[in-house]
Amino acid sequence: MSTLADLIANHPSDKNAILIPDGPTTTYGEFGEQIEQTAEILAAAGVEKGRTVSIVLGNGLDFMITFLAVTRSGAIAAPLNPAYTNEEFKFYMEDTESQLVIISPEADIARNAATELNIPIAIANLDNNGELSISKSGSVLTERSSVIAPSEDDIALFLHTSGTTSRPKGVPLTHGNLMASLENIVNTYTLTQDDLAMVVMPLFHVHGLIGVSLSAMKSGGSMVIPPRFSASNFWQIQADTNATWYSAVPTIHQILLMRADEDNAPNQSFRFIRSCSAALAPTVFSDLENRFGAPVLEAYGMTEASHQMSSNLLPPGPRNPGTVGMGTGVEIGIMDEKGALLATDQTGEVVIKGPNVTHGYHNNPSANAEAFTNGWFRTGDQGILSGDSILTLTGRLKELINRGGEKISPLEVDAAILQHPNVSEAVCFGVPDEKYGEAVQAAVVISSNTSEGDIRSFCSQHLADFKIPDRVYIVEELPRTATGKIQRRHVAAKFAE
Repeated sequence: MSTLADLIANHPSDKNAILIPDGPTTTYGEFGEQIEQTAEILAAAGVEKGRTVSIVLGNGLDFMITFLAVTRSGAIAAPLNPAYTNEEFKFYMEDTESQLVIISPEADIARNAATELNIPIAIANLDNNGELSISKSGSVLTERSSVIAPSEDDIALFLHTSGTTSRPKGVPLTHGNLMASLENIVNTYTLTQDDLAMVVMPLFHVHGLIGVSLSAMKSGGSMVIPPRFSASNFWQIQADTNATWYSAVPTIHQILLMRADEDNAPNQSFRFIRSCSAALAPTVFSDLENRFGAPVLEAYGMTEASHQMSSNLLPPGPRNPGTVGMGTGVEIGIMDEKGALLATDQTGEVVIKGPNVTHGYHNNPSANAEAFTNGWFRTGDQGILSGDSILTLTGRLKELINRGGEKISPLEVDAAILQHPNVSEAVCFGVPDEKYGEAVQAAVVISSNTSEGDIRSFCSQHLADFKIPDRVYIVEELPRTATGKIQRRHVAAKFAE
């Protein structure tokens, strides 16, 4: 198995690799030279193999060069959200035991956090020609030292879980993990050098980094990287670059749909549209396909699996709205609490195994003991696997609502509410209740006028009485993480009485 150091080795040097809107276009040859040069500069600056380098850069060419240069040098890349607070930066830098923090010139909060921790700081600066320089203590680094190629068992990437139910856990991913995941994604969507990906998700997260950017590179295709997602220029960028696919969370799909006519979006645009990280409402699914003339493919991923675990497939393969498709180079099973694998069409915990799965959490033996059973990784998600190997997620185990002894899956309630034609987003959650222990409530975003009573009445057509939310909050927006995920506990905290 190859490593990230081999990612672009066999691509034509004159093929465009990265396009920056209103900025430079970089070929694979130029990109490879910059990666190698930067890796050698980092090595000369004392970056040690096997130790972590924190990266605080926005979406762009500078991020991609820096990330691959760090991993090329044998060090471990730890991308961080530039919007973190000082305390958050300090937590992640300390937890990863960072030897160096590479930041943009304007990343003052990250700079202060690293200074407080006495971690050396380097500045990554990209000029108008797309040339990257690395500075320390005000001086541009030019000295270079040779680097040794990493092995597939070396750790390449250090990320953290989102911490939806507990303290964020460190997830080390090897070169072998990442390359296996990239191969799976390329094969799933038949990515080729003729494809051009539009990157709308942040690169500090597996969705944008592995699910889109590195997968595009693995195939020898190109990518366009705007500095951030902006609905106002999305279609212009697509027209200028002829992007063939993009992947995003449901919120972004919905924004693009709402603006489609106003922005004169074409009726035939992408080869396919991928959705991941949250359930897609059935109406949004069909509206996307009808308006943009491209198959919508829902996928299932998590950090511990180097992103993708399953996906619906391109036509004529199976595409089942409301499901997350078939395992993509990954074995998927359903397990009970005692560790026994269940038969098809039985509900239990989704478990996986495959070369893309992390070997274990960082310095967390108790979490590892809980997560691994007989070689299977326990995802914490509840689901059902059909006889034809189609996976349907039914909830997070720790988020199940216990109403008077009845276990209710929030995802089941979400799915029922989302069938309402005037609801675009829905999140169900449990709140303490004196009578039942927990009561069912929900928060929704509506696309056109409707009432709480109408939504509850609609639910009665699809759900047993005990599953119908006692309260439905109609809101303008739902709280999200930096990657667009909705966290139920945050919704409950904001809207529950």
